[in-house]
Formats: sequence, C-alpha cells, structure tokens
Amino acid sequence: MNASTDDMSIRELLHKRLCEHLAVIYPDQDGETLAHRLIQMMRLHDQCQTPIAHKNLWDQTDILVITYGNTIRRRSQHPLKTLHHFLKTHFTMLINSVHILPFFPYSSDDGFAVIDYKQVDPYLGDWNDILRISTDFHLMADLVINHCSAEHQWFRNFQENVSPGKDYFFCVNPNENLSGVVRPRTTPLLRAVSNGEETCAVWCTFGHDQIDLNFRNPEVLLEMVDIIRLYLDMGVRIFRLDAVAFLWKKIGTSCINLEETHEIVRLLRTLIEHADPNAVIITETNIPNRENLSYFGNANEAHCIYNFSLPPLLLNTLVSGSCFHLKNWLMSMPPAQNGTTYLNFIASHDGIGLRPVEGLLSDEEQEGLIQAMENFGGMISWRALDDGSRKPYEINISLFDAMRGTTSGEDGWQLERFICAHAIMLALEGIPAFYIHSLVGTTNDYERVLEHGHNRAINRRQWREEELNQELANPLSHHHIVFNRLRRLIQVRRDQPAFHPNATQFTLHLGDQVFAFWRQSLDRRQSIFCINNISDEEQCITLSSINLIGTDNWKDLIGDEVLEDMLGCVTLAPYQTMWISNRW
Repeated sequence: MNASTDDMSIRELLHKRLCEHLAVIYPDQDGETLAHRLIQMMRLHDQCQTPIAHKNLWDQTDILVITYGNTIRRRSQHPLKTLHHFLKTHFTMLINSVHILPFFPYSSDDGFAVIDYKQVDPYLGDWNDILRISTDFHLMADLVINHCSAEHQWFRNFQENVSPGKDYFFCVNPNENLSGVVRPRTTPLLRAVSNGEETCAVWCTFGHDQIDLNFRNPEVLLEMVDIIRLYLDMGVRIFRLDAVAFLWKKIGTSCINLEETHEIVRLLRTLIEHADPNAVIITETNIPNRENLSYFGNANEAHCIYNFSLPPLLLNTLVSGSCFHLKNWLMSMPPAQNGTTYLNFIASHDGIGLRPVEGLLSDEEQEGLIQAMENFGGMISWRALDDGSRKPYEINISLFDAMRGTTSGEDGWQLERFICAHAIMLALEGIPAFYIHSLVGTTNDYERVLEHGHNRAINRRQWREEELNQELANPLSHHHIVFNRLRRLIQVRRDQPAFHPNATQFTLHLGDQVFAFWRQSLDRRQSIFCINNISDEEQCITLSSINLIGTDNWKDLIGDEVLEDMLGCVTLAPYQTMWISNRW
C-alpha cells in the first residue's frame, strides 16, 4: 500500500534532521546512507509519527519507583513475576511508573556490565514478564550505552578480530597524555588486551569488566538503535541513558560532555519520538549541576534530567539544620521548558553523589556531611583525580539510616526527618522518583556489602516477599509506619494541579530553619505554599509573611487544618511539613 503524502513529508523531514545530526557526529561519513539505515532499523519507513514540540508528557499523577528486578523474591518463582505481583498489590493507584534496573544477563556491577542487551536474565524471567509489567505501569529501562561487559560477544569477537565487534571498542596508545580525562572510579583507565593480531589498550571508564564502546564507528550507533527498537516493542516507554556523559572520547580533552555526545542524544531523541511520540528520554549524568542542566539542550535532548544535586543538598540541609545552600540552589535552577522536566530523587541504587555539589558546598561542609554519615553507618566511595590523588565521589548509606540524626549526633527524630525529606521531594517542580527501599524504610545491609565486596551493596537489600509483607502489615514495624506515611503524602500530591511537574515555583524566604516554596497550577487556580521545618526545634511562621490572599480559604492538605486567622501564625513541630492550599 502506498504511503500517504503526509507520511512521505514526515519521513522526508525526519531524513533531513537525521542527516543534520550525522553531519556533526560523522562529518566524514555518508550521512544520507546512514540516515536511511537508521530509518529502516527503527521501522520508520512503515510507521512514522509526528512528535509535538514542547508537549508535557506527564502530570502530577506521575510518580516513579526504582527497583532491581530481584529486590522482592519468592521461592520457586521468577523475581520479575514476584515484583509485578508486589507492585500491583501495594502500589496500584500510588505509583504509575516503574524503573526496573538492568534486567539483562550481566557479569558485574549489579547489571550494568551487560552481556546481552537483547535477552532478559533467565534467572529474573523473560520478555513476557517485562511485557506484563509494561501493561500495568509505564516502564523505564536502562540503555547501558557507554560500555558493555567484557563477556559480551562483541568483545569476544574483538579479541578474535572478527565481526561484529572487531572495531567496536576504543583503543588508545597507553603513552598518550590522558591526565585530563574525568574519572568516576579509581581503577586504571586502560586495559591491555590482545585483538588477535597485537596487544592494545582498551578504554574502561568504570572498570576492566566494563569496556567502553567506540561510537566513532557508526556501526556501534546502529547496534544501539536496533536495541532501542526492541525495547520499544517490549513495552519500554522511558529510556534511561546510563552514563551517557562519557560516551565520546577525544584525546586531549576531559572526554566528558563533548559536543558529539550531545548530538548523539539529539539523534536518539529524534528517532525515538518519531517511533513513539509518548516515549521519554532521561539522561543519567552524575556530574556538576551546570553540566547536568546542559542535557536539556534546547528542549531537543533529554525530556528529563536527574536532579542530582537534590539528594546531597537535601541531606546536608536536614543534618545541618540550615537550608541556606538548598535555598540558594533552588533559586538558581531554571524552570524547565514545557516538554522537559526534572526527575527528583533523594535515594537510588547508587550512593548519594558528591560531584553534583561541587561549587555548592565547601570542602569543609562536605567533610562534615561525610563524617555524620559515617557516624550513622555509611561508607564512602572515591574517584581518581588527574594528579593521582583521590576525592570522595559518593556516600553509600540507606536513606533511612542517613536520617538517624544531625551533625550533633543521633537523636529521636529519624522518622520525622525521613518523612520531611520525601515531602519536600514530592512538592518540588519535577517528577518524583522513590527508591523502593525508601518506600519501605529499608536499613543498611552490611551482610550484602561483605558478600558482594562493594559499598553500594549497603542499599541493595533483597527482601523475601513474605517477610516484607509481614513487616508492612505490622502496625508496630517502622516499615509499616514509613510506607503508610509516604502513601498518604503521595495520595495528597496526586490530586493537586499545583504539583504538576511544570507548575510555577518560587522560593520563599522564611529563615534558614524553614525551607519554603510556592507552587501555582498551570491554570493559576491553585496555589500551594510548601512550608518545611528542617530543624529539630519548633518554628513559628506568621501567615502574613507568606502573603496568603485573604479572600481565599486556606487549608493544610497534610494536617487537614483550615487556617482562618490570616494575621495569625502557625507552629511547626521539628521536621513538620505543611502544604497550605487555597483549593481542596
């Protein structure tokens, strides 16, 4: 059947855009032929849709949970089936999106050293399990784009000097000056290997079992696009581009955030949104704040970027009792354009990164935060500097344990401090993402650290479903209390237009012990004043200081208290949050 004229024009425009991207990435290649191959690989010659620029693909009901495929386990059942059952049992009408961390066969790094991008780890389940989860939740999956496992067939072929793979990896002369290369690890950057004819040094940003792919070879890009097409077919709607900032290598540079890397993100965005205009790209770039923001592009790169500065800044706020730095950071953050937004999180499968607060917290303040976390049972992971020294890279600790106390030591406010942190996250501009262990109040897992030999395992516990269900059903268990307190906040948030990810946000100035901001719905009908006591002492706030409009009726959505005296004041208990709204 002949394609319609409109379809032809869409494909022609798509082909033109791809050629423009490819001219930047591969100026010496035949862009016309490459563009045609990309269109064929994504099957856009048959079905090509028109994305709508600056369209918000989310609203206040969008909330994400982050989990490994085997975080919840049941005897004699594939973990993905168990996870699906657990999500449907506990999170229906709360969470509508799920990020399942790499669910592929892997050799190390808890899934991020991928052996086969096109298979589900048989231990976890199969593609049918993934499809079933994607029918009930928006599914987010990792595109581990920077590197693959040393056990991947591509790398095996590289060592045998056969295709595909013999030219898929980045080889360098070990005598090159690589001192300016930014590293997230302390392991050596290069690994000596034989490719069948000679010994060469391959690039390993994250470790010698994770070999960086060579995107200078367009065949590598085509392989990744083929993988993207498969994931779309398997129900993936949200693509997390893992470690994408390190993608392009150029000797003599930092090899991070290079222009070719940004152009590849733009190209992938073009392909994905023409295949599915409702699909979303999220870039995972654990780097200083200004660099992170650059991955929005001009609303033509990532739809969402991780708000990496939020976890360490919010943690520092709650353990120091001062929101000075958090408030200054919030004032400096540009509102996301329509069609883009922030992904807000305060805990994840990784640690709490310290690079995103470079230039925001002083070395002394970072050291105070680190010392407090070590006092609460946390561990520190390091990165290498170009002078051969090392610097703290991230704090490894469960968020529940991170809230045990302040820089003065442990106290009795752990639960309230923990809930306050999530109330702030839920109210900020952007889409909130809960690490599943935070939703159920999981504590530090030292046995797993000993078993796996790396610090990040401290926050990657695997629960038996029966045991966790018992804890969630026990009113005396802190797991039950945490889950139900957070569930209540989530339910309230989902009903408020002023909490739309792109709703207006302004920072309020109520002192350093009260972190406050104002949200207004896109139609300007609802205002919510988010008032958070981030100290261990009561705070009194005069209502006139936040300029409540006297002709409106105001209510705290969390405490259900109607505020009648506009000239009066409210007293916030330590770590109490109020969401004061004129619409309920």
